[in-house]
Amino acid sequence: MATGRQKRVAVTVLVLVVLVWSGVGLVMLARWWDDQRSQTSSLERGVDGNTTITKEEANLADLVKKVSPTVVSVVTTQMSGQGYFQQEVEGAGTGIVISSDGYIVTNKHVVSGARTVQVVMSDGTRHSDVSVIGADPLNDIAFLKMKGVKDLPVASLGDSGTVRVGQNAIAIGNSLGQYQNTVTSGIISGLGRPVTAASSELGSRVESLTDLLQTDAAINPGNSGGPLINMAGQVIGINTAIAADAQGIGFAIPINAAKGLIRGVIAHGKVEKAYVGVQYVAITPDIRTQYDLSVKQGALVRASGSGSAVVSGSPADKAGVKDGDIITKVNDKVVGEQGGFGSLVAEFMPGEKIELTIIRDGKERQISLTLGTYTES
Repeated sequence: MATGRQKRVAVTVLVLVVLVWSGVGLVMLARWWDDQRSQTSSLERGVDGNTTITKEEANLADLVKKVSPTVVSVVTTQMSGQGYFQQEVEGAGTGIVISSDGYIVTNKHVVSGARTVQVVMSDGTRHSDVSVIGADPLNDIAFLKMKGVKDLPVASLGDSGTVRVGQNAIAIGNSLGQYQNTVTSGIISGLGRPVTAASSELGSRVESLTDLLQTDAAINPGNSGGPLINMAGQVIGINTAIAADAQGIGFAIPINAAKGLIRGVIAHGKVEKAYVGVQYVAITPDIRTQYDLSVKQGALVRASGSGSAVVSGSPADKAGVKDGDIITKVNDKVVGEQGGFGSLVAEFMPGEKIELTIIRDGKERQISLTLGTYTES
């Protein structure tokens, strides 16, 4: 039988347990009540969670706001059909302002065959006095000039030679031809991609393009000619093609492949493409194995058929480039790592001098070369 002392101890323990559990219950009850009051007060205040802006969202919004004034809609008209069945149809693409006095770079296929060209600025201002200056004969690039304008905001051009797979990228353009800029974001998912492109603007024609940037940022009809930008707001590519047999993959011409043309157009008002005068193949693992090459990247000077790969009398011929040479650098840029050979050369204007690093008979040497002007034969 329990003693009086034992009974008092048991009662004391019971009281302590009740007090502890009562305290926990009170805390839980208080928290529940605070949650209810918080939810009720949020509803009463009309708090909208969509107005909560993260730092990442704020940065992206500021970036788009900064770049958008340099992105324009390109509206064209052209004749479609034959004979009595001909009718005028309207097309739409995108352009990038590259000079304050109205020069614009876009895709060649956006303005090809156009009877009229108009430019719509991001604020809705429409310009009808627009002319096509010219186009790159070997790439999907064309230039426009708006007349009677000045002090336009100009896009900042980046360096596509240092672009990394996995880095963030943003595509801006006149999506679906609605004359209003839309924005999509993603990453750079591949470099140096070749693609055979077709679009509604091209009709039944196709274009074989090389050395493209691949991105999963959505590129839609009407985006052609618009900028692919990095997170510093710099243009790293010109959106140009959608892969019809792939999901969510688009392509852009690296901006470095247009820099020589851009400088020439702004300086002289006409399109002149730098010319070397060689046929070459980009060195891939298959090419390296096929020809038992000692290097993993570069451009192998080799003809696609019979005859020499070096055009007689060309800048390459005059500089001493020979069949079988492997071009590994253009100035200090590595071929295949910082762009294909054609893209690296396209950074320069006709008449400018470049230095090629080549490997011949297993030995490295430098060759100085003065670029010529490409002419279609």
